[in-house]
Amino acid sequence: MEIMSIFEWSINKKITMNSVLRKLPIGIQTFEDIRRDDYLYVDKTAFVWRIANTGKPYFLSRPRRFGKSLLLSTFESYFKGKKELFEGLAIEQIETEWKQYTTKIIIAEPFSNWESSGLKCQKI
Repeated sequence: MEIMSIFEWSINKKITMNSVLRKLPIGIQTFEDIRRDDYLYVDKTAFVWRIANTGKPYFLSRPRRFGKSLLLSTFESYFKGKKELFEGLAIEQIETEWKQYTTKIIIAEPFSNWESSGLKCQKI
């Protein structure tokens, strides 16, 4: 058995870890950018497929900085039929017909651009 120096071990360990680790998508809110630039992505595409194929309207209300924009961007890529972005994800195995949808409507309001001082809440 060959004895490795700490330096050699750390280099080998770093190479092994770098092949597994991916960049974190801090501040990136588009599915296409995350997939094309090989950022870490937690696969929620089975959920996306289920919502898109149930035929019900959904109101997605989630806390601040909780991935709403990324989720809507994922829907957009799915509805545009960008199959290449979904390689290796759950939806690739589920979806049988990759097509561009022309009747799906997504209304997205980018709340990140709003000033909090300008918002007023009132009870109804």
